[in-house]
Amino acid sequence: MSLLHLSFYSTFAMSSLGLAFHRAHLISALLCLESMMLSMYMALSTLPIENQTPSLTLMPILMLAFSACEAGTGLAMLVASTRTHGSDHLHNLNLLQC
Repeated sequence: MSLLHLSFYSTFAMSSLGLAFHRAHLISALLCLESMMLSMYMALSTLPIENQTPSLTLMPILMLAFSACEAGTGLAMLVASTRTHGSDHLHNLNLLQC
């Protein structure tokens, strides 16, 4: 395993650990998800260069498009929950209280 792969895997692992342990605010969960998507994008963009296969060059662009949609949806949920509940704490967002 090269140093480049190790950095991508460690970035993904650190961001997933951050998502698992620091879930107090919705914005911190969204930032962890975005860092996971960024590490996956970087890994997918270097894969065709290392293997010299032009058939995988569309995958990073699709991943970036889905990541932008995910970020927009997450920010819309953040604004909606802040307007209705008054804060972005995740313990306030309980579906059983509806």
